[in-house]
Amino acid sequence: MSLLDSVVTIVRVLFAAFIPVCFLAVLVWMERRGCGFIQDRSGPNRANIFGFRLAGIVQNLADGLKLAFKEDVIPGHVKYKFYYVLAPVLVFTIAIVSFAAVPFADALVLNGKSYLMQGIPTDLGILWFLAIVGFAVYGIILAGWSSHNKYGMLGGLRAAAQVISYEIPMGLAVISLLIVYGTVNLTGIVQYQGQLLFGFIPMWGIVLQPLGAIIFIVAAFAEANRIPFDMVEGESEIVAGFHTEYSGMKFAMFFMGEYVAMFTSSAVIVTLFFGGFQIPWLSTAFMVEHTRIVTLLLMIALPVLAHLFAGWIRKNNRSHYPRENDPRVFEATWYIRTLWVVLILLELLLLVFLIIGAGGAAASILAACLQVTAFLLKVTFMCFVYVWVRWTLPRFRYDQLQKLGWQTLIPLSLLNIFITGAVVVALS
Repeated sequence: MSLLDSVVTIVRVLFAAFIPVCFLAVLVWMERRGCGFIQDRSGPNRANIFGFRLAGIVQNLADGLKLAFKEDVIPGHVKYKFYYVLAPVLVFTIAIVSFAAVPFADALVLNGKSYLMQGIPTDLGILWFLAIVGFAVYGIILAGWSSHNKYGMLGGLRAAAQVISYEIPMGLAVISLLIVYGTVNLTGIVQYQGQLLFGFIPMWGIVLQPLGAIIFIVAAFAEANRIPFDMVEGESEIVAGFHTEYSGMKFAMFFMGEYVAMFTSSAVIVTLFFGGFQIPWLSTAFMVEHTRIVTLLLMIALPVLAHLFAGWIRKNNRSHYPRENDPRVFEATWYIRTLWVVLILLELLLLVFLIIGAGGAAASILAACLQVTAFLLKVTFMCFVYVWVRWTLPRFRYDQLQKLGWQTLIPLSLLNIFITGAVVVALS
């Protein structure tokens, strides 16, 4: 393996391993602030380090330290301690591994060699996700069973029933997609979505398979155990379900596993239905061939976006009542200064690239960086949809959850396969 191969391998493995973990802070913050906004309250905005609150993100650090130093109790009635400890590790690990086959940029071509931009460069694609994600329920079942608690056991049983009910329509929705795309390779699926329908509409999965998208997204919500499908926890009925007997970092691993699973399922939804890493009307080939134009547009767009973001910071980072020497205004001033310093460094980097390195491997790397940014922005928006739904809809009753899966989604997914097959055969 050459040095270049080693560097690319390390970069894509680190990205696939650490980006979902790093997004934990973003998603917990988004959950709390989104909840506060929908319920017309502030959300976390008090915890600070030397007066800097980072809009509430510092609260996540405080919570992490609290859980890390909290007493980690294993109840005396737990008989199988190995499985009790294994369960949260399994849930968290599977959530991370599920993301390994998701491409975050187009195949990177360096020195005539192509590199798949995903943690594990496998051709299994969507089959990898479907195979791995189902194992997460084993961690939940193990947690409920090994806890030796009736509420935990009920949560585990509900998880088993729920995953059976919703993995079937999810798999059937994927079949209708594969009929259209003709491949299970996720990079190939995203490249297909880079085409234009009628010359101007991006051929995203949501356009080609709107019913399949709805079915898959609903099933993904159920697989992630998010409201309105959080029957496995059901606080009003079974205390906390499968993690009733957990505390400290073991509980934190369940907590983190849920948010990593939310990030992973959002990434898969974006990859299948919203163009993945594709930037609308800007294909990889176009960006590589017209690097100078793309760089100039980027240099113009970044200051405009930074100015708008700075205005948003000034507007929202102040006290709600008249206050002399408002500390939040002082805090906002430093945020804006940091923002402009970062912007100047980026502009200088782009200027050097424009003068010296436009073309060749540098052009491919710039295109990959833009695609990674587009991919993460789409995933962030999809994660917000998860938060939006959670704080808008009530929890389903258990019979409603089962009826939705078996009596609605499965028949619709079968009908979608039939219609998709008929259209594809007719157009071919």
